Amino acid sequence: MKVRDRYPPSPTGLQHIGSVRTALFNYLFARSGNQDGKFILRLEDTDRARFDESYVQNIYDTFSWLGIKWDEGPDCGGPFGPYIQSERTDLYKKYAQALIDSGRAYYCFCTPQRIEEVRLAREAEHSSETGYDRLCRGIDPQEAVKRAQNGEACTVRLKIPLGETTRFHDHILGDIEWKNDDVNPDPVLLKSDGFPTYHLANVVDDHLMEVTHVLRAQEWVSSTPLHVIMYRAFGWTPPEYCHLPMVMGQDGKKLSKRHGATSIDEFRRQGYLPEALLNYVALLGASYEEGRELYSLAELAQRFSLEKLNKAPAVFDYKKLEWYNGQYIRMKSDEELASLALPFAINADLFNGEPAEEQRRIFTEAMPLIKERLVFLSEVPAKIAYLFKEPETPAAEEFIPKKSSLAQTREFLRHGLELVRALAAIPDDEQAEIFVKAHAEKSQVKLGDLMMPLRVAVTGSRVSPPLFGSLRLLGAERSAQRVQRALEALGE
Repeated sequence: MKVRDRYPPSPTGLQHIGSVRTALFNYLFARSGNQDGKFILRLEDTDRARFDESYVQNIYDTFSWLGIKWDEGPDCGGPFGPYIQSERTDLYKKYAQALIDSGRAYYCFCTPQRIEEVRLAREAEHSSETGYDRLCRGIDPQEAVKRAQNGEACTVRLKIPLGETTRFHDHILGDIEWKNDDVNPDPVLLKSDGFPTYHLANVVDDHLMEVTHVLRAQEWVSSTPLHVIMYRAFGWTPPEYCHLPMVMGQDGKKLSKRHGATSIDEFRRQGYLPEALLNYVALLGASYEEGRELYSLAELAQRFSLEKLNKAPAVFDYKKLEWYNGQYIRMKSDEELASLALPFAINADLFNGEPAEEQRRIFTEAMPLIKERLVFLSEVPAKIAYLFKEPETPAAEEFIPKKSSLAQTREFLRHGLELVRALAAIPDDEQAEIFVKAHAEKSQVKLGDLMMPLRVAVTGSRVSPPLFGSLRLLGAERSAQRVQRALEALGE
């Protein structure tokens, strides 16, 4: 079978980890093995109350950043378009009418007020019944047609076959059966404004777009019996179903904002790389090779199969994701890393505007100093700010090594002042270390006592990127000026 699957987001919110995981698994399945599958993007925008065009753009921006491309969709077309549901309303009306004509659906004239009154009355009686009470199911079909044609406000409801059982197979959960009497009682297919509900549009579009497999979150399992009933009402064959394991926080509850960042925009702002996010998300509820953790998108697609999906919920571990991000940062060349980090630096006003050519050079050459220490791209500006702006002179105690005095610290800095001009000219760290060690031995000064005050003077902090590389980037004069300023601040 040639696989055709889809990702059908509703543009009513930002793309988040759960939705991206669903899209990714559909993408990988369509690309896996030798299936020559097709991955489809369909915008399910029938919820007009919550629809916003910015959320549509967020879908495009998110998947462009992640590097996931669909074969058919609103922006690239395809043989089964349009791929936006609000542009397909005539189709849904046609198929809703077909169900009415076959006696498998009916017009409902109940107002929202009446439905609410039924709900409140049931609550007052502590009734176990929920949902619509099927009042209009008993209206004579010819009378119902006349009322609808006369302009009376109405919806179209599916006539659930009562007293029967609906069965379907799920690739992860196995065989599932559901009593029809427990299915949503005669759900609305077509709203009074002419727009379809999710259920009608979803089933019609999956059939017309020849979708062979539906991979979606397990929260949709309860809707599947209804969809299977609709397929049978139309006389169509349902697709194969695969309900993906839930993504949970470490507290065992469904992943949400209370656990931390969940929208992809938030992860981008924090400085995650798309490769890291995709690699980690692809492992949430799936396994590939024992003992291996890093995969490219192409490698994931090559290895993906439905048999490798887990039944148990996946736990989202932010620390593990940070580890992935650090690994992918270290795989970047200095030039690549500088290009990725530059927007964060500009946004932090590291250069007081757009960077000049010399600032760009220093920025790129600073990448080897911090690459091994980075977890997020957003950390870059703070870690190398001292290369572009004069750091604040710390309090005196920050300069003083353990078991040393202020007078001794001034002496260490005087040695440092002699060293920095020479160190700035030494081309590599190994030679620089040999030079400093020789000076420390000659001066009978502990190497740590010599280096710590010098580091604070030059970078403004006890914790900083490697000192020798910093001195080379700052140059002899700027480095010496900072040490002189530190001496003056310490009363020299």
